[in-house]
Amino acid sequence: MIADINSVCTYCGVGCDITGQVQDNKILKIYAQNDGYVSQGKLCIKGAKGFNFVHSEQRIRNCRVKKSFVTNNLEALPRELKARVKTLKEFDEEYFEAPYEFTTSLAAWKLMQIKEKYGRHSFCGMGGARTSCESSYMFQKFIREGMDSPHVDCCARVCHSPSLKGMKPLIGEGAATNPFDDIFETENIIIMGSNTTEAHPIVANRIIKASKAKTATVTVIDVRNIQIGKYGKELVIPYEANLLILNMMAYVILSEKLYDNDFIDSRCVGFEEYKESILNDPFANPEYLRNIKGYEELADTLPQVAREYATKKSMFFWGLGITEHLDGSYAVMAIVHLALLTGNVGKRGTGLMPLRGQNNVQGACDTGCLPYYNPDYEEPKEIGFMTPQLIDEMLKGNIKAMYVMGEDIAHIHPNQNKVHKALENLEVIISNELFMNEITKKADIIFGVKSAYEKTGVYVNAMRRLHLSQPLVDSDLPDDWEVLRDIENKINGEFIYENSEDVWNETKERVKSRFSGATYHKLSKNRNRGMQWPIEKDDTPILHLEKFRTQDGKANFQYHQYNIREQVKKLVQNETFAKNEFYLTTGRTIVHYNNAAQTIRSEALNSRYDVDIVLASKEDEERIGSSHIILKTQYGQTAILPVKYSKAIRAGTLYTTFHHPQSKINFIFGDEADELILTARFKSIRVEIEPIKG
Repeated sequence: MIADINSVCTYCGVGCDITGQVQDNKILKIYAQNDGYVSQGKLCIKGAKGFNFVHSEQRIRNCRVKKSFVTNNLEALPRELKARVKTLKEFDEEYFEAPYEFTTSLAAWKLMQIKEKYGRHSFCGMGGARTSCESSYMFQKFIREGMDSPHVDCCARVCHSPSLKGMKPLIGEGAATNPFDDIFETENIIIMGSNTTEAHPIVANRIIKASKAKTATVTVIDVRNIQIGKYGKELVIPYEANLLILNMMAYVILSEKLYDNDFIDSRCVGFEEYKESILNDPFANPEYLRNIKGYEELADTLPQVAREYATKKSMFFWGLGITEHLDGSYAVMAIVHLALLTGNVGKRGTGLMPLRGQNNVQGACDTGCLPYYNPDYEEPKEIGFMTPQLIDEMLKGNIKAMYVMGEDIAHIHPNQNKVHKALENLEVIISNELFMNEITKKADIIFGVKSAYEKTGVYVNAMRRLHLSQPLVDSDLPDDWEVLRDIENKINGEFIYENSEDVWNETKERVKSRFSGATYHKLSKNRNRGMQWPIEKDDTPILHLEKFRTQDGKANFQYHQYNIREQVKKLVQNETFAKNEFYLTTGRTIVHYNNAAQTIRSEALNSRYDVDIVLASKEDEERIGSSHIILKTQYGQTAILPVKYSKAIRAGTLYTTFHHPQSKINFIFGDEADELILTARFKSIRVEIEPIKG
């Protein structure tokens, strides 16, 4: 008998509703219902085809303990654990297969030994967002309360932490203000730093539909030509020029008096100082663009974009092309300023829309998986280190143990030569995972856990929508939160939860100002539509309708001037570029997700893109002179990568994906990062290329 079971997609932050066709505990097909609230009846190729990982023979379906870890710790083990070591079965050359109860006991013993020897600050946790809110809440609680350490972080560090940092101080929240369907209510859309058709296809579907229906004009601002640019105006800008461009838009709006006086007077503070700063900033005048060789035409086209944004009901979408820069947080602030200047926030068909990465990265942040926020974005009693700082502490010998939950720090994070060296300094790495990936290969203790398609849990998508998932197939593996509970129970014995609803009931009370009314019962009744936080009796599709979620209810302006650097500086000063010198940006392809841990297990996906490819300009084909290259920086070099020449890339620039670990893309990035929040500048780096002959 075939059953149709409703759940939520396990990939990007769009959080599509899905239906799994299941027979004999196996997923046969995944599709979207025609009345799907998020999906609108359509899924991207990952959502529709990327489920084979669930049944993969490569799944971790046991607990594993590294043989070298057993050898190194044998003499110190308590008698009962030492006796049981002799009964462990060999799994492969590196690992023993271990019973679950033994493995949780071993993990608890080692963590307590390290805490007693080195102190509570010697432990850290890095949680991903591929798991539920119940598990992300339990993860931060395990670290903060179970281990009494402040050092918890998550994958937002490498993606949208600057969106939170740029939005929350100005308007009180760091989340999307409106539902995706407001695309059909708006008159104008700006997309900046988001390759939406590849990274968030179901949002792109709405934008394309609105463009074709001529209900909304679309402007795409990026460092290269991308597919969604075909549906509107397309502005190609220099690398690392986001803040420059955004401040210029504000300059046009201010100098031409296109701002909304009534909105500013009634709902904002700090406007006059901001206005004076912009109008007296030489970098903010669009005429400055005439100094940037190859981009002079922007001096004419950018003011048109600013005027359209100011005079129409407008929405602003952005992705990692904004946040993964030295000034990512300041660029987000500049986007917020544009919305405040024009009143394009706090009403239907307007809004600020950061396109979040993983399916529950919003929920992971809401539930406290950040070192400077407890659940509900409350200030913790002690602020911990962010991931790049933790890497430094590992190298210094101060961090000795790390728990990783669905986050491949040995692939996705920058400066991988440094990261790998830091990981060697740890006495224990514990990992909850689905597959052996780069970090799990380094783990001493591994717990195979349920995937999103095998468990019940709440996921929060990029528009604050809570969706209660239900399992498509049964699994006897533990959920992430269960592993954490069982380890804690052997340390302190204070985590008393029987099921995921028990965990959720505590979570929603700790995230009270956002989740308090979101019971399992209410979420299950709204499974198709979901509910957008804050949720009390009802949910809140649009934020900031009457007041902002700041202390005084008002938004504020915080100006920051653009700092000229890198490609812009060289073009302005008319400096020559070396023959092998290029500027590189990175991004995703539609068939893979992040470290591709799940998508490479689907032949329908991986066969379409089984190696990372460098895109280069057709104009540079003779200059490069090869079909394969190595990318190099002072920090490291990539593997040999194939090159594809494209008209979509400007001369002197390159683009590549980073999905396959063997490509070693993230070995060439260093510690340069957003100065406020340490998100790496993955979107712009100067590289040297080595053409491979033959």
